[in-house]
Amino acid sequence: MVADWRSDEFYGQRREELASRVGPRRFAHSLGVAETAAKLARRYGADERAARVAGLLHDWDKGYDDPGILARADELGMELTDELAAMPRVLHGLTAAVALGRQFPELPPEVLTAVERHTLGEVDMGDLDMILYIADALEPGRKGKKVEKLRARVDELELRELFLEVYAYWVQLIMERRHPVYSRTTEIWNSYMPEQEVYHAEANPDPIPYGRP
Repeated sequence: MVADWRSDEFYGQRREELASRVGPRRFAHSLGVAETAAKLARRYGADERAARVAGLLHDWDKGYDDPGILARADELGMELTDELAAMPRVLHGLTAAVALGRQFPELPPEVLTAVERHTLGEVDMGDLDMILYIADALEPGRKGKKVEKLRARVDELELRELFLEVYAYWVQLIMERRHPVYSRTTEIWNSYMPEQEVYHAEANPDPIPYGRP
């Protein structure tokens, strides 16, 4: 009999397993992401249970070190590009999505997709994808003035706008920390720009022409 992924029993069992897979800080982070994702789902009219489960499971493979996560990808039969193989820190979402899908086939595709996309993002992010991406950045354990400002905007912005604010924050943080930037970052960002141009045109019907003081 296939387990009910929506049940409290399923959530509790996965919570116990996660506690043995990652360290205490990562476990606390995952619980924070789960609850933050559930709150965001309520705010933006998404599936609250799916968001909570995705939040709990998003760092399922975060306990691996760099050689370990590469071995994990190989074990799962995943073919990595040279770029991704050189960026092991971002692989845990990709490997977790594959591993969880095999171990728990009852999990719906949208939960697995959100887990997969929570590190790098994608051009066609759905609501649950965006919610998990945002929750990962804004859960209570994250500190900093910028994070606080982003949290304050949850009640002000539509989901897509908030996602772009968080995406921009992460990219800036990656650059400040001198980490490699994923080659598709510009493609992902630009894919949302036509909609944003319309949004800003409506918000500013008489903008100052470019180049004028």
